[in-house]
Amino acid sequence: MSVQSVSAADAIARLEQFDAIIDARSEAEFAEDHLPGALNWPSLNNEERKLIGTIYKQVSPFEAQKRGAALVAANIARHIERDVIDKPRQWQPLAYCWRGGKRSGALAHVLGQIGFRVSVIEGGYKAFRGAVLADLPQLAGRFDLRVICGPTGSGKTRLLQALEQAGAQVLDLEALASHRSSVLGMIPGQPQPTPRRFDTLVWDRLRRFDAARSVFVESESRKVGNLAVPDALIERMRASPCLRLELADDERVALLLEDYDFFVREPALFCERLGALTELRGKAVVRGWQDEVEAGRIENVVRQLLLKHYDPGYAASIGRNFSGYAAAPTIAPVDRSPASMAELASRILREM
Repeated sequence: MSVQSVSAADAIARLEQFDAIIDARSEAEFAEDHLPGALNWPSLNNEERKLIGTIYKQVSPFEAQKRGAALVAANIARHIERDVIDKPRQWQPLAYCWRGGKRSGALAHVLGQIGFRVSVIEGGYKAFRGAVLADLPQLAGRFDLRVICGPTGSGKTRLLQALEQAGAQVLDLEALASHRSSVLGMIPGQPQPTPRRFDTLVWDRLRRFDAARSVFVESESRKVGNLAVPDALIERMRASPCLRLELADDERVALLLEDYDFFVREPALFCERLGALTELRGKAVVRGWQDEVEAGRIENVVRQLLLKHYDPGYAASIGRNFSGYAAAPTIAPVDRSPASMAELASRILREM
């Protein structure tokens, strides 16, 4: 049998060397967060874990352990039959569970008996989470960040995408958070990840960057939807050099109509979301916007939202929060088109 324990730090340093990363926790635990690239092989699924917990509390730990052992054994057998039969002897997985190691230890024991070389994370996911939180501050401070600033609709996300396509290193926090970072920014059908998952996604993205090259990021606030940008990262962003992106108002309106086309297709959804602005703008103003949406004048509402809601807030906060904004050079694409954004991205990279 070949089973070895490894620290979370050692596991993180060698993640790409393992042939598989196996999370032995339940589906719900896995969904909350997991190691990058992990596969979910529950030793106990959601319902089984709940059942064993009930037996533990209401009957006895001994009875819970007996029933749990039977369920774990059956689940491990299914995992082996489904996913291991075709693996060669050289296959080397990494396994983990929550903290104590019972669930991953049982799986590792069986795999080791087969003849595979198996590693198990000491302290499980909890130790990994601690390592991520400890690593984020130093990772955030390692890179030369370039912050793309600009009012709503100026094309910051489109420019980031063009920069990435041109070969630049890009940290797209809105993509990682599944949110467009405004009151109206929730994307239909795309729930945000949990706070733990967001931290891991940000950490995983940062750890893959080359510290010798700049990283482009958008001038986010501390929160992207319901998620908080890690403190060390937001502070680093706010102290970094900025680029001031400008786009004509007509182009901004057209861009938003394209990027928020689900509001155009579903006016009722747009009206519902506008209701979230009532406290800030008052019932009469919001009701007026909703009436215009219902009348089909969505473009006019978008223009008013830009000029009366988003732009004043942006102007009041950007210089206060980003110290490099005052000295930021202005960058301006010809229009909102992908071709113009690609040309601008190429120009930025040439001039760096």
